[in-house]
Amino acid sequence: MFTYYLNLALRSLKRNKVLTALMVVAIAVGIGASMTTLTVVHLLSGDPIPGKSSVLYFPQLDPENPARADHAEPYAMMDYRSAVDLWSAHRADRQAILTSSSVKVRAAETGRPPLMLGLLSTSADFFPMFQVPFQYGSGWSAEDDARHARVVVISHDLNDKLFGGANSVGRSLRVRDTDVRIVGVLKPWRPTPLFYDPWPQNFSKTEDVFAPFTSSMEINEGNFLPYTCWHVPEDTHHLQNADCVWVWLWAELDSPAKAAAYARFVGDYADQQKASGRFATGREHVRMRDVMTMLTARGMVPGDVRLQAWLASAFLAICLFNAVGLLLAKFLRRSGEIGVRRALGASRRAIFAQCLVEAGVIGLLGGFFGWLLTLAGLWLVRQQPVDYAHLAHLDTGMFLATFVMAIAASLLAGVIPALRASRVVPAWQLKAL
Repeated sequence: MFTYYLNLALRSLKRNKVLTALMVVAIAVGIGASMTTLTVVHLLSGDPIPGKSSVLYFPQLDPENPARADHAEPYAMMDYRSAVDLWSAHRADRQAILTSSSVKVRAAETGRPPLMLGLLSTSADFFPMFQVPFQYGSGWSAEDDARHARVVVISHDLNDKLFGGANSVGRSLRVRDTDVRIVGVLKPWRPTPLFYDPWPQNFSKTEDVFAPFTSSMEINEGNFLPYTCWHVPEDTHHLQNADCVWVWLWAELDSPAKAAAYARFVGDYADQQKASGRFATGREHVRMRDVMTMLTARGMVPGDVRLQAWLASAFLAICLFNAVGLLLAKFLRRSGEIGVRRALGASRRAIFAQCLVEAGVIGLLGGFFGWLLTLAGLWLVRQQPVDYAHLAHLDTGMFLATFVMAIAASLLAGVIPALRASRVVPAWQLKAL
């Protein structure tokens, strides 16, 4: 039966090619615009570390004293003392302390000039916590953290740039004024967004150099920037005792009970600091969110992208209204033919089904051309000077969604015209003939 309806639909579409083309274009343009923006939103709001995002937590507390008037949310980062106190307590399954800076790096044996690169100062647990993939070697150990070892892990890009992609484990780098040993080289790794960073909507690439937090405090001393201070530091080159936030913490907790216990621990710490007079607030301003909750709170999808998605959806609705009008005109122009079929015994259900199949074929054609327009739209996004431009690619899920949305939209647009066509009174049409 479906084949019969399909043949009738194809004959009808060929009969008026201009009207058919207008309907296909209306569906295709609407689908192309909406799927371009929906694909970007889908990619930006995806889970950057599937399988682990629910066990990785980002603790926050508020060390500022006196307290701010708009005290709804604590800073994303901590002061040095608070972060080190929590990290040193070892109350999580794994935990990583982090801060970032820029640093001058060169490999003397290569003869290349020095490079200014991003340095992530962290601890040994960072690599297993965030499932960082290694091309060569591995990360450093907790013992290296404790003895302030002069070791580093470098990115895949930096290894290609300095050593031509060869195994550089065991070779030396000059980081600022200190020689350090390479213990690991990463595979290409670019989590999106850069969720371990406290800055919102960060879609940039990872740092090129990773070093132990303890040794970085000595190697890159004086080069860490105070992101926010509530008292002017006496010495901006030594922030360990400054009233500034510039360090942050991640904890891995593999059960809800452990997460609740760690949250209580952080709250107790904040209350103790408040009682001692160092903090103005206690546990009431403690937050502990997992990866996806934290990204949502930070607004991981830029506002302009959300606005574009709403505008594209509205544009699709306009295109559907146009398609409704065109389908209605097409079906009602065939009232005579439909009246004859009804007089010969065709049921209303059969007429309705035929019209919906016709609308579905239009949707399939519109989906194909909408897919091509989506690819073109994503190519244009990749040309934009934004951090997330490299993400604009159509994955399998969104490819299938393009056709599902196109067919669903055309069927929705075809319901009212199909109902009108199925209710044509045969006697009136035969009398007119």
